[in-house]
Amino acid sequence: MRGFPAPACYTERWVTDWMALHQPPADGYPPRGSILARNRARDLREGFVRVLLLLAAAVSVMTTLGILLSLSRETLEFFRQVSIVDYFTQTEWTPLFSVQKFGIWALISATALTSFIALAIAVPLGLLAAIYLSEFAAPRVRDVLKPALEVLAGIPTVVYGFFALIVVTPQLQKVVPGLSTFNSLSAGIVMGIMIVPLVASLSEDAMNSVPRALREAAYGLGATRFETATRVVFPAALSGIVAAVILALSRAVGETMIVAVAAGQNPTLTLDPRVPVETMTAYIVQVSLGDTPYGSLAYLTIFAVGTTLFVMTFFLNLFSHWFVKRFREVYD
Repeated sequence: MRGFPAPACYTERWVTDWMALHQPPADGYPPRGSILARNRARDLREGFVRVLLLLAAAVSVMTTLGILLSLSRETLEFFRQVSIVDYFTQTEWTPLFSVQKFGIWALISATALTSFIALAIAVPLGLLAAIYLSEFAAPRVRDVLKPALEVLAGIPTVVYGFFALIVVTPQLQKVVPGLSTFNSLSAGIVMGIMIVPLVASLSEDAMNSVPRALREAAYGLGATRFETATRVVFPAALSGIVAAVILALSRAVGETMIVAVAAGQNPTLTLDPRVPVETMTAYIVQVSLGDTPYGSLAYLTIFAVGTTLFVMTFFLNLFSHWFVKRFREVYD
């Protein structure tokens, strides 16, 4: 470097501009003005990319705020007319009848029942599929099976609903006594089949992120392939697997068409999977597509139910974020 050396504490960019301004250009190098113009153009490009990325990140925040604003006004109006104590303590939900009662637990119980039936199907199948794809399947088999499994996620949910009503329910009625045409059992089973790809794909990604060195260490200690998968890889990927399960649960809680078609529209506080029930999302569909007058108390109930559903899924996502942050394994 000719001339006075630039202070070492300055950044590389400062050194570049300082050299362009204070040192004579060497033979074969571009003139000073060209270097400065190029640096300014680079700054403009980087600034534009930064703003673009900031806007992309802000979309999710703005969407969440927009949802809250769209729900809040009508929800507050609903609770001005209905006691929040009655909303969370009554057990009957009849806002569309002459005698109106607003016990949200009738809808929450149906939502929880169908969701946990779905998890009882999706979690074992999804985790077994993830363990096989991650630890046992040959690369060619994995390249075929994983996309084929994820095809299930692309089937429209209304098709799943009619499949549950027309195919699954008649088969279950042969082995389950007292099973109604509309019931939470068939809706939950088919919903579980629908979310199997979500559990399997995300869990398999979490298991694949476990370093190969852990597997080799287990093999070196004499562990079998199955022991390595279940006692080394699975615990190491537990935070990602739990996040996948909670995401699948959020997907099941917010499912609409399967429960609207197959579970029925009878808001009853029950844990019997054989009888018709009505979930929170199915009720929203029922009122939104009906003849309920705009602005009436029955119309305002869909915003109260929607807000309750939003809060439930929001806390599920918060728990997922906390669990991943608390138990995440970081490897060098």
